[in-house]
Amino acid sequence: MLPYAVVGLLAAAPLALAAKLEKVADFGANPTKINMYIHVPDKLATKPAVVVAMHPCGGSGTSFYSSTRLPSYADSNGFILIYPDTPNMSRCWDVQNAATLTHNGGGDASAIVNMVKYTLDKYSGDAGRVYIMGSSSGAMMTNALAGSYPDVFEAGAAFSGIAFGCASGQGQATPMAPNQTCAQGNIRRSPKEWGDLVRNAYPGYAGKRTRLQIYHGLADTLVRPACATQALQQWSNVFGLDWSKNVTGVPSAAYTQVVYGDGTQLEGFFGQGVGHTAPVNEQLMLKFFGILK
Repeated sequence: MLPYAVVGLLAAAPLALAAKLEKVADFGANPTKINMYIHVPDKLATKPAVVVAMHPCGGSGTSFYSSTRLPSYADSNGFILIYPDTPNMSRCWDVQNAATLTHNGGGDASAIVNMVKYTLDKYSGDAGRVYIMGSSSGAMMTNALAGSYPDVFEAGAAFSGIAFGCASGQGQATPMAPNQTCAQGNIRRSPKEWGDLVRNAYPGYAGKRTRLQIYHGLADTLVRPACATQALQQWSNVFGLDWSKNVTGVPSAAYTQVVYGDGTQLEGFFGQGVGHTAPVNEQLMLKFFGILK
């Protein structure tokens, strides 16, 4: 079986980039020995926003940097990009790991949070405008970080991921692992049970929650669209939001937008005929984040 989003990576043409991606050797505690890359535009905004972009299984920070238009948007709008990079577990993020699924528990999640803290300190960034996004395994880590560290991340966008805690307890969270129950959408929980997984990640937390966009292809057979439905059930329960409407043709003809509440905290996008992975829509995502107007 192909790694998550490998097809998408092969299909994505490298984009011409004006800025340089640099590796950061020491960003603080790094329990899983992952890597950090950073893109700092020449014209940095005052108190810049920070976007963390996480690669799919089998990918890398450097390949994901070349696979979207985010660097161009960063250069135009003066925000910083962080590209975490894992060499572990077939280059997939540890979203099955209890450490990552627990606030201040360790794992890849705590290393990524330390990358954020390093960046905010070094570049006088705005701690109230830190965002996460990712594709496939990176989308899974987007949900994981939103659940474990809502105090760090203001908003996120998950492209073809799973609900927080869906893969908990699996030996590995890779497409080669023998247990694919989660990725095939076969975990059965009520919305409240899904929501409890998030609440239990940070007991006693009563602050703001990470706003989320959930993107998924309806033709995805590697990570089934039921996984996105489960994520929306989970986060709607966490936010206390009801489904309000479906809007066809948003952001394009193949898609249906699923709106919860007024859409400012949670929304989903399902693409007819879209496989693995749902393509990154930088403009729609950055508008949701509040970086673009």
